[in-house]
Amino acid sequence: MQWAAHGGSLTWLVPFGVFGAISWGIWLVRRVLSAITRPTVNEFETSVTVVVPSFHEDPDVLMRCLATWRHQAPDRILVVLDIADTEAQQRIEALGDPAVEAVMFVHRGKRSALGAGLRMVDTELVVLADSDTAWDEGLLAAVQMPFVDPAVGAVSTRQNVYRPTTSIWRRVADWIIDLRYCDYAPAMGRYGGVICASGRTAAYRTDVIVPHLDALENETFRGRRCVAGDDGRLTWIVLSQGFRVGHQDSARALSMFPGTFRAFVKQRVRWSRNSYRCYLTAIRNGWIFRVPLISQLTVMQILFTPLTMAVAVVYVALTVRSDHPLPAVALACGWVVVGRGIRSLSHLRRRPQDIWLLPVVTVVVAFIALPIKVYALVTMNKQGWLTRSEDTIGGEGQDEASVALGRQP
Repeated sequence: MQWAAHGGSLTWLVPFGVFGAISWGIWLVRRVLSAITRPTVNEFETSVTVVVPSFHEDPDVLMRCLATWRHQAPDRILVVLDIADTEAQQRIEALGDPAVEAVMFVHRGKRSALGAGLRMVDTELVVLADSDTAWDEGLLAAVQMPFVDPAVGAVSTRQNVYRPTTSIWRRVADWIIDLRYCDYAPAMGRYGGVICASGRTAAYRTDVIVPHLDALENETFRGRRCVAGDDGRLTWIVLSQGFRVGHQDSARALSMFPGTFRAFVKQRVRWSRNSYRCYLTAIRNGWIFRVPLISQLTVMQILFTPLTMAVAVVYVALTVRSDHPLPAVALACGWVVVGRGIRSLSHLRRRPQDIWLLPVVTVVVAFIALPIKVYALVTMNKQGWLTRSEDTIGGEGQDEASVALGRQP
């Protein structure tokens, strides 16, 4: 059987084999390192303040998450509300908890709210949490443990989607996010080089980030003030000073994710734009050379994601040119799906019932994510949150009602 149109030659497959070998090699190294990395376990604990920027959050979502933060008894919880969020203010004050304070503030974006809260912190550590993120039992104790090492400046946490079975797009998001926290973050955290401690929940040494709040609040990229991407900026503020950014898999959180395709796409566009700006800034400033090699490789792979995704799509398309296109296309598509399944074993071990989603996730990653990544790359300096606005309550497709009728995960 001839697999190509050019005299039966297979030479056109060589570039795809090279790209594939590099991609699989990097993945395998990270996967092995992640598999042998274990959470830090000790008795270290210190003073902690939780800072939560909240802009027009659904009050039901906020209060549900607040209950999980309060349960773990940090020294203080500062919920930085927009001045229009009076219902949330009243419900927080009605708790009568002296450790919880509703801080009313004129939001000028999430970064401004973070700055307002961080300036009020007087504890050794500060945990930044999103207003729609709940904590699993023991998160606060676990996230403090790596700070026994004075070289650790920040710690990321393990995260998943809250009630993923309530939407196919939440299921897909939960699948994709599992790959990050099972196959990527532990490997980088092993060497203190996590490249983005997600803002959904991350812990920092207060004296490492507070002196640099101007760099957070007033960051610009090619002349435009940055709105989103605060977590990446804070992470690289820590890394640029020579501190380690670790990962604590035993500190686990559940975050609200969009339940609609439209909001799913908007969220991915925002995240991709943030990544491009963040990592290109790290390269431009030379910070990239201060992190471990595994972290540098991960940054490069993220930046070249549009190219690697395009290679997979072109590979499938070129099989149509073969002398026997149907079996060739079937073989190519089969390999793409099987390859995605192999890379998804970490998620499928946790949720084997999601195996039926494998073709959907494959299509999303290879064909939907590709235009999203390309669009985000060429519009990376277009600023905006996309899924939240002044005239809506809660994130788009992310209010409490959107999960109320779904079954428990």
